[in-house]
Amino acid sequence: MARRIKREFPGVTAYFDRHQKRRYRFRQKGFSTEIHGEYGSDEFRRNYERAIRGYRSQEIGAAATKRGTINALVVSYYKSPEFVSLSDSTKATYRREIERLRDEHGHRLVEQMKRAHVVKLLEPLVDRPSARNNRLRMLRMLLNHAVEIGWRADNPTAAIKKMRTGSQGFHTWTDDELSAFFAHHEIGSTAHTAVTLMLYTACSRVDAVRLGWQNVSGSRLQYRRQKTERFSEVVVDIPVHPDLQRVLDALPKSQMTFLETSGGRSRSANGLGNAMRKWCNAAKLPDCTSHGLRKACATRLAEAGASEREIMAWTGHTSPQMVQIYAGKARRGLMADQGFAKLRQNEIGSNVDEPKEDGSTK
Repeated sequence: MARRIKREFPGVTAYFDRHQKRRYRFRQKGFSTEIHGEYGSDEFRRNYERAIRGYRSQEIGAAATKRGTINALVVSYYKSPEFVSLSDSTKATYRREIERLRDEHGHRLVEQMKRAHVVKLLEPLVDRPSARNNRLRMLRMLLNHAVEIGWRADNPTAAIKKMRTGSQGFHTWTDDELSAFFAHHEIGSTAHTAVTLMLYTACSRVDAVRLGWQNVSGSRLQYRRQKTERFSEVVVDIPVHPDLQRVLDALPKSQMTFLETSGGRSRSANGLGNAMRKWCNAAKLPDCTSHGLRKACATRLAEAGASEREIMAWTGHTSPQMVQIYAGKARRGLMADQGFAKLRQNEIGSNVDEPKEDGSTK
């Protein structure tokens, strides 16, 4: 059981790993890292000071990083063009899993890793297919990087398959759920504004918190997706839906962003996510999330007969692959209806009575 050390090193928790070795972890304001070294030693103090400043014990330039280890590979990957080019939100997502691997297996030598070792690393997550697949994906990226920098000749994860999860991803809001939410959170509330904004723009949380009057031009809303703005010229340029226009008209023109806090500050993406969870729980909608609104917008467009390219113009995707996932169910239903209509038309046409030679019908 973890025990927090309160005296000399605030934020440090002591615990035993699976080998019954005592370890120390530092946590502060969302940042977390292992503190390497014997408790109270000079090495421990140096690493504790680094942690307070937001650096990990074996971050770039740390003497404790041993060449050829997973620790060193992670350091190299964090400096690679592949990682540097990612959006900040994606970097944070990758780091969470990579740092778990690093804390548990950072001492292992990359060149000695075999397929059996990878399987062993994945075994604890067999009962959680999504978590296992995510770890496999991070391992595959790291070991691909090892091949690129010449530390390995092959990638031992290549022959390992993902597990089937049966998951459909984030739940897509239904019309009944939207009605229930708006019944609980009336127009004028931040909750109502947030859901309406994301539903009629298909924007993600990181974009929703940045939108304001500066993005509105006449009857259109324009913005660049934060996730791709550094390497894509794509601009989302969509008409403002009448329901969204009514909500925006109720907001003061002095607001810096549409979803700013009560203190007049821009809301963070994580803050919006936490607020959405509370708002949905209050409306008794435990399955609903902010990302589900993005899927709901794409689904509505698909049900209305919009093409993949037309949906991409709303969602800001540069590839139709994700759009196919978002709107797949709606698209299949629409095509089934169209196919059924053609079937019935063919059946009716084949049953038309043909005239006999004497002019009568069959």
